[in-house]
Amino acid sequence: MIVGLTLILLCQLLGEVVTRGFGWPLPGPVLGMLFLLGFLSLRGRFARRRPEFGRGIDATGKGLLAHLSLLFVPASVGVIQRLDVLAEYGLGLAVALVVSTFVTLVVTVVVFVAVSRLTGASIESPEKRP
Repeated sequence: MIVGLTLILLCQLLGEVVTRGFGWPLPGPVLGMLFLLGFLSLRGRFARRRPEFGRGIDATGKGLLAHLSLLFVPASVGVIQRLDVLAEYGLGLAVALVVSTFVTLVVTVVVFVAVSRLTGASIESPEKRP
């Protein structure tokens, strides 16, 4: 798990270094996730020769997902500390949250359908599968 977490943090660090070094208006963690995506796409090539390659990152990802709710505690504390802002702009924030969530869901569905059509995967309910 330490190796997988180190790899994830190194990708994030590399993303931070590149975005700050080139002055790009892109968050470093987002670029780091792209680097991690590149690593994971190359992992399949190396896994044929060494099957244990990249297994640590799977265990680390599952461990992080199991404790994902803990990552929301600092954000919740930040909201509670700024109740004055929430009282002043609460309605606008609520509308923005609802609209952005709806737009995100619609875009996710459209991308999923487009990718499944491009890859030839069928979208069918589990009851229809043999």
